[in-house]
Amino acid sequence: MSQHRVVLLLGSNIGDKKNNLDMALEKLREKCEVVKISEYLTSEPVEFVSSNNFCNIATVIFTHFSPIQLLNFIKKIEIEMGRINDTKISGSYSDRIIDIDIIKYDELKFSSEKLEIPHKKHLFEREFSRILLQNII
Repeated sequence: MSQHRVVLLLGSNIGDKKNNLDMALEKLREKCEVVKISEYLTSEPVEFVSSNNFCNIATVIFTHFSPIQLLNFIKKIEIEMGRINDTKISGSYSDRIIDIDIIKYDELKFSSEKLEIPHKKHLFEREFSRILLQNII
């Protein structure tokens, strides 16, 4: 099996945000090799209104998972950590204990009902994402 280089973006705006991000990284390490982690960055919510700011990080991992296997693993981590609403299912953004997005997966271009790679909003539209990604990609 070959290793795939994947860029993830993690965010939390409920509870102990930095601890939530650190816990998610530990869970990622159970099945993936985490090779780079950005600095923490605080940002305001995007595309929804909340008084809770986000704490965000970007990370580079190596994994044997396919894109869909990785998505399923990430969703499992989010559920284990207490995330209730999935944006794809609910159709809207809300506060969340953890959010993990696949930004890039090698140089793959992939689109399905559940997943789009690369994640264009984070790469091109969201300022906080560009700040986090500029030193990690």
